[in-house]
Amino acid sequence: MTQTIAPRVRTLVLLFLAVIGASLVAAGPASAHAALTGSNPAQGVVVDKAPTQISLTFSEQVALSDDALRVLDPKGKRVDTGKPANTSGTTYAVGLHSGLPDGTYTVTYQVVSADSHPVAGAYTFSVGAPSRTAVSADGPTVGGGVVGWLYGFGRYLSYAGFIVLTGGAAFVLACWQRGSGVRAVQRLVVSGWITLTAATLALLLLRGSYTGSGKVGDIFDLNLLGTVLQTKTGAALVSRLLLLAAAALFIAVLFGAYDKREAEEKRDLTFGLALGGTVVAAGLAASWAMAEHASTGLQPGIAMPVDVVHLLAVATWLGGLATLLVALYRAPAHTPVDSRAVRRFSAVAFGSVLALVATGVYQSWRQLGSWSAFTDTAYGRLLLVKIGLVALLVGIAWVSRRWTARLSDSLTAHALVKPREDRDGTSDEEDTSDEDDVQKAKEPAGARKGSVSAATKAATGAKAAGVPEAGAKAATAGAPERTAQLARQRAAVEAARQKRLRDADPERHGLRRSVLAEAGVAVVLLAVTTVLTQTEPGRTEQDAKAATGSSSSASSDPSASGAVTLDMPFDTGGKDGKGVVTVDLDPARVGANEMHVYVERPNGRGFDVPEVKVAFTLAAKSIGPLPVVPDHITTGHWAASGVQLPMAGDWKIAVTVRTSDVDQVTVSKNAQIG
Repeated sequence: MTQTIAPRVRTLVLLFLAVIGASLVAAGPASAHAALTGSNPAQGVVVDKAPTQISLTFSEQVALSDDALRVLDPKGKRVDTGKPANTSGTTYAVGLHSGLPDGTYTVTYQVVSADSHPVAGAYTFSVGAPSRTAVSADGPTVGGGVVGWLYGFGRYLSYAGFIVLTGGAAFVLACWQRGSGVRAVQRLVVSGWITLTAATLALLLLRGSYTGSGKVGDIFDLNLLGTVLQTKTGAALVSRLLLLAAAALFIAVLFGAYDKREAEEKRDLTFGLALGGTVVAAGLAASWAMAEHASTGLQPGIAMPVDVVHLLAVATWLGGLATLLVALYRAPAHTPVDSRAVRRFSAVAFGSVLALVATGVYQSWRQLGSWSAFTDTAYGRLLLVKIGLVALLVGIAWVSRRWTARLSDSLTAHALVKPREDRDGTSDEEDTSDEDDVQKAKEPAGARKGSVSAATKAATGAKAAGVPEAGAKAATAGAPERTAQLARQRAAVEAARQKRLRDADPERHGLRRSVLAEAGVAVVLLAVTTVLTQTEPGRTEQDAKAATGSSSSASSDPSASGAVTLDMPFDTGGKDGKGVVTVDLDPARVGANEMHVYVERPNGRGFDVPEVKVAFTLAAKSIGPLPVVPDHITTGHWAASGVQLPMAGDWKIAVTVRTSDVDQVTVSKNAQIG
């Protein structure tokens, strides 16, 4: 027994909500698309004299507010002068107050990358010597919380609306021109326009809070809205709204004047609508390309047109698929989507897939830059998931093509077996009451005159038979109710007949199921794509890691290796006073280091002692000893994070081990710190 559309639609809706919830929750705060690649002073260094300014270098141009760069002293008080400036290229600086005392200072930054995504972070440096600080080194968090979730959901809806709007209109013009008069198709395309418009307005309101405080109360802040309108992203969103006004006019013509034209007249109008619709759709796609990934980085002049083609191909394929699904389920029996329309869409979808592959290969090279980025970066791993989903979608589409061929054969056989079946789907096996209704509809006006005046005759006859005038009026008054009841019955019979005709064709049923499966995969694919656009490109991530590594070792010995491990035997002279203490220091470079201390008996088994202390001394520069008290982790294991070593050189690492109240010893070794 053929299933009805309602359970399938509910399944798609549930899948949509599950995928959106999972993707947005998993995404968390939006990943930065600009990365900090250098700073002066560098992260973790100790300088002899307080600098006059702090400079940060990013992987691409960023937008700054007056509070974008802040420098905080150990107590959390601001010591910068505010109003950072672009000094050169992608380097930005902010001045510092004079006379800063010794201690550890925290630099925080919150900017907006050139591809519209917020970027935030923090690092520390010290003047004179490191000190304790009350400031968190994590820095501000942007792109998360309720506002971040709403912004991500709005981005998904904007993509979905664009796909349905563009793909639905393309399907009607290129594949199924009769579909312009199908109410279900009209509702689908209009819903795409409404969704895209509403999502764009929401993104415009959310933008200021999303890139700033992240507070819900700032969504309707008009001052923030004014600031957003002056940015590249704000201009792109406003341009999208203006283009949507033109799209509304296009929809009105497509489902109005175009639908009412005869077949011959439609040919002349089709070219004009197709040309105008392509211009509007390309403009809408450009509103993403001009403000996001394609607008910055490598080869933006090529990347933006490629991105427009990519978006148009996605919309033509997936939007047309959604329209075909609606047509297969909801098109009336007298206007079914025929095999010719399905074959046309199959050809259009094939061309769209070729365009997707060509543009996708270029975009992948541009955003990744190396094969290792596929597995070593979050962007690369998400891209692999997307590629897998596209491959699955193409596989299901191949099954749909087979059903399309069978549908064509079945229609031919159906026409030979039932030659009397006409265009509106009625046949000899139809209920005779339906044929009577159709015949009455075809009668000339004069023949219908008697039926139209039936109520009047009934009233006149009642009066001639001696029925009181009040009874005659009652008979007249009851006629409209009876007419309405008959109309409802006819509508119910017609709906049942259309459903029976749709469900009678097993090939059409198989095509519906395969297209429904395609639509389900497309929902997941769109969610993954939305998350992908909010993830830092692999090329940027790898470049930032390389720059950070070179920055941290700028003053180090080129021959210096990574982690350092020192084994030092000890004997405190008391009971259980013999053993070996091992110090692991990673990465053994200037700045913050991770330290692990292990205490073992001579037989190699770990054991606990009352106290372990470590001190670092650089005698050549008269630095130290710098004491570190590691935290006890487990039996025979202590650790400390963020151990600051301010300069490169031959450091003495001394470990004091106490095995009782009176028994302790200090052992030491030297290690080269880069």
